[in-house]
Formats: sequence, structure tokens, C-alpha cells
Amino acid sequence: MPTPNPAFVPPATQTSRPDLQGTFGMAAATHWIATATAQSVLERGGNAFDAAVAGAFVLHVVEPHLNGPGGDLTAVFATASDPTPVVLVGQGPAPAGATPEHYRAEGLDLVPGSGALAATVPGAVDAWLLLLRDHGTWELADVLAPAIGYARDGHPVAAGVVRTITAVQGLFRDHWPTSATLWLPGGTVPVPGDLVRNEALAAVLDRLVDAGDGSDSRTARIDAARSEWAEGFVAEAIDRFVREPHRHASGTDHAGVVRASDLAAFRASYEPAATAEFRGCTIAKTGPWGQGPALLQTLRLLEPLDDALLDPSTSVGAHTIVEAQKLAMADREAFYGDGDVPLHELLSDAYTDERRALIGERASAELRPGTIAGVERAMPPARTSYSAGDGAGLGEPTVQVAQVAQVAPVAPVAPVAPVEDRGEPFVAPDGETRGDTCHIDVVDRWGNIVSATPSGGWLQSSPTIPELGFCLGTRLQMTWLEPGTASTLRPGERPRTTLTPTLVLRDGVPVAAVGSPGGDQQDQWQLLFLLRWIVGGYTPQQAIDAPALHTTSFPGSFWPRTWEPAGLVVEDRLGDDVIAELEARGHVVTRAGDWSLGRLTCVTRNPATGVLGAAANPRGAQGYAAGR
Repeated sequence: MPTPNPAFVPPATQTSRPDLQGTFGMAAATHWIATATAQSVLERGGNAFDAAVAGAFVLHVVEPHLNGPGGDLTAVFATASDPTPVVLVGQGPAPAGATPEHYRAEGLDLVPGSGALAATVPGAVDAWLLLLRDHGTWELADVLAPAIGYARDGHPVAAGVVRTITAVQGLFRDHWPTSATLWLPGGTVPVPGDLVRNEALAAVLDRLVDAGDGSDSRTARIDAARSEWAEGFVAEAIDRFVREPHRHASGTDHAGVVRASDLAAFRASYEPAATAEFRGCTIAKTGPWGQGPALLQTLRLLEPLDDALLDPSTSVGAHTIVEAQKLAMADREAFYGDGDVPLHELLSDAYTDERRALIGERASAELRPGTIAGVERAMPPARTSYSAGDGAGLGEPTVQVAQVAQVAPVAPVAPVAPVEDRGEPFVAPDGETRGDTCHIDVVDRWGNIVSATPSGGWLQSSPTIPELGFCLGTRLQMTWLEPGTASTLRPGERPRTTLTPTLVLRDGVPVAAVGSPGGDQQDQWQLLFLLRWIVGGYTPQQAIDAPALHTTSFPGSFWPRTWEPAGLVVEDRLGDDVIAELEARGHVVTRAGDWSLGRLTCVTRNPATGVLGAAANPRGAQGYAAGR
């Protein structure tokens, strides 16, 4: 067991759940059925990749409000034979027809938060199949069998799914009849515990398996399924369906632009992980086409500070952590995207030292991106509020940064009360969603380990395609229509995703896989975990249980892309005294309840002993860890 750091508030002696330990295999996911599925694969001789893929397809079925086959994923993994962290890229690009000019011609100044105009090319299914082909051992039919069974025979619907359907039932009835048919059986919202079925999705998965009939190898059978997905009936059904105009989050009707040719042109891939060192550990993340390197930048800012400044449970620690995060997130807005990103410079000692000096005693209400020599990009508008159909900032309090290479900081805006975020998905009646996603971690007895965050294609993102039983994702809402920004909408490029799983290594060997849903909060909540586990000496479950917080003082990735200057959301368990001290420093605090922020899961491995571990979040009463 780790030794608690006396510089930190002592961890709770009684955890909400045990820190699991064993030597055979561990799985942790945001839904207990996915965890049980993954563990069952390990029990029957599958490896961590077989288990993760089986669990992930079950997540499509049991957490349909958080992810689906029409969505996307990122994962970071390492194999028993090669501990080098690798990123699995299941983030599809913008379709060829997704140009800023097209959206402007449709009367839009933002990519909508729901509707097929927000859809990228679906990437999740192909990515899972690629991982299974290259690193798994099981046949596709065996891996998909649990998901097919739960879709066809039914599963008890979770309360979170019911809450989401309740929020959008009017949209379904009035504008998305195909979604109403699937999610309002008999014309009514299901009750938690009701068996819900999705025969169309089960049939799709059956057809993917059948595509491999006659192929002479496991690899060929999986490749046949990938081709059927990208070039066969799935692509054709998507193409046909999105040509019909339908209601978007903008309150107006539009047709989608994704076509069968876009699916045919995409295949999932692998990339080297972006890494940074922190207190003897290597932290591995996606590249800067995702938000993951913002966590690396934050850790670099915090690394040399006194331990007492890194405890999220104290006012000085929470303040220091949040101010560092604001700087990293401002750089995310300025630099991150699917292009040439100066990540080496952003993680360099000189740049980090310069940025660290900006952390003051008071909460910043400014958006303060850094400057990199030779890099000039327009910054998107930073609005504190937005109304669909408004001009960019007209009539709204707006912060505009002309160029990254400016010297003067952005003028501060008077702080306003932030929008409350309880860590669970916020779903508006028009389908707008914040705080999305699910997560799964698996480690096996051989040392294979994977952290994966599948997302998008949730049931409220766009109308259900009736032949397929799922809908498309909305990741394009994370692009801008303004020209010249690092994340401007560009056909064929990936949007800057919020999906950000983590792998932790010591001495070049993986020791943990961790992740969380939560949109822009994913890395903020993971940061708290890493600080408490690596520096504070907490056990994984203690770190997950401990009070959480996050800043909203940067432009959100989800429509309508607003921000709350100096905004800070905290769990009440942080304590009245600490919260009062944070307010005295200028933070605009929203209390979110005692157990409300974060849905982390993790698995661990001690390379010296082979002992495995797992932990899961108690918030929301849905995530679960299992193993032995």
C-alpha cells in the first residue's frame, strides 16, 4: 500500500469501494455490465484487448446516451511484448462536404450541438475492430456475442438513460420520429429497470460477423467486417438517411453532409503517444488533435512546486491547480488541432517556466494563451453567452484575441456565475449535450493494458437511422467556422476531441490506465487523481473518492462554446472553509453537491510483483470495477 504524504490532507480511511487486488486480470468501466463482460472474457482466456473490445460494444448498448456505433474513440495501450504507449485513433475526420462556407450558407455561425451537420465520419467501430485484429486473440463473433445478446434480448435500462430520454422526448415526438420509435416504446419513456431492446443494432452486428463467412483466417474475417462497415450497407444507410433535413440544436432544419464515400475513405490508425515526465512517472496521452496534452502541460507547470501546493483538498492547492489548468486550456484554444502544433515548445522548460510565473494569488478571469515564436493564429470568439442566430458576439459580452503572437493579455471580463455542471451529461431538450462519454480500462495477467474513452453517437445527438438502430455523432461541434484558428473546420481533418484516456508508466513500464467521461472536465478530474495517487500517496480508490473540482474558465468544446470567467465548480465535500477561501481569492464558485463530479475508473499493475488492481467511481451508482 502507498504511504500517505504528510503534506496532503490525509485520505479517507473508509473508501466507498475496496481497492481491488489480484494477479489474474482487472477491468473497470462506467457501466457494470461492460465491466462484467470484459472480466468474463478474461476468465475465458481472452487477453485485455479481447476484453476491452467486448466491453466496449456492450457500452454501445447499455450506455446509448453516452456513446454509440456512430461515434468515436481514443485509446492508449501497451502490449506485454512492447511497453511503449500507443494511441488508437478512432476519431473520424470532417466529411468532404463539411466546409465553413456550407454552414454559413445554411445560416449558421456555429456548428450545431445536435443534428447530422455536426457528424464526423464514424470512427469507433473500425478502431475497435483494428485493435481486435492486431492485438486480440478472439474471433469477432465471440467478441460481439454479448453486445448482440443485450441488444436483441434486452437489458435493464439505467436511470441515466431514462433521464436523457425524458429530456429529449419532445424533440423525438415533434421532429425525430425514428428516435421516438426506438426510445419511446409504446409512446412512453421507459422506467429504470425496464428491459429495452435494439433489434436493428443486433442485426447490424450480425451482418458484420457474417461478412467474414468464407474468409480463411481470423484477420481476414475481421477485415471483411471492417470493409462491410465502411463500404457496405452501413455506409449506404447513413448516406441515404442524412440527406433528409431534420431539426438541429440551432432550432432550424438541415440535411447532413456525410456521404458513403467519406466512410469508404476512412480507416482507424495508430500513432505514438504524446508524453511528459512527472514526479518519476511518464504520462502518455493522445497528440494535440485531442485535449490530452493540456494535462501534460498542467503537470509540467506543477511538477517543481512544493507538495503542499499540489493537494486539491486545500484552498492553496486547489487554487494553484486550477490556475495552472487555465493556462494550459488557454493554450489548447490557441494551438491545438489536427495540424502543425508546436507541442515540443509548449512542453519545453523555458516555455513552462515562463507560463508558471503567471500563477498568482488571485483567480484569473482572463483567457491567457501563450506565445510561440513564429506561430500566429486567430483565436476563436470567447463568449460568455450565446443565442442561436446571433452574429458572432453581437449583443453578447465577448472576449476576442486577434492573434496568438500578441504580447498583451486578453482584457478581463467581469466574472459571472458559471453554469452548473454535476459531472453527469447535461442534456437540453434540443439534444445539446455536455459532459458526455463513457470509459473502460483493462489489464491482464500478461501485462497487456488499455485505457479507452469511447463517445459520440449518443441517442440524443441526431435522429436514429432506423435500419441501423443508432445515430451519428456530433464531434464537429468542437470546430470553429471562423478562419485561421487551430481548430477551424476543415474537410478531411479531425476535430479537436475532448476524449483523453491516460496511461501511466514508471521506468518505461505501464503501471496504470485511467480515464473519465466528462467533456472538458476529463483531464481536470484525472489530474486530481494523478496528484493524489502519485504525490499524495493515496490508493487509487481513495484518489477517486476524494472531493473533486474543475474550472470552467475557458471556452467550452461543446455547443454553444461559451465560458465562465473565473468559474470554479466544486463538490461541497471540499468543505465550507476551503470554499470560502477560494471565493476570497476571486473564484466564482458553484457548489455541485457532495458526490457529483467525475466518473473515473482505473486499473493498475505492479511490474515487480505482478499484482494487479482496479478502482471505480461511486458517483452516479453506475461505474464498476472487477477482477481477481
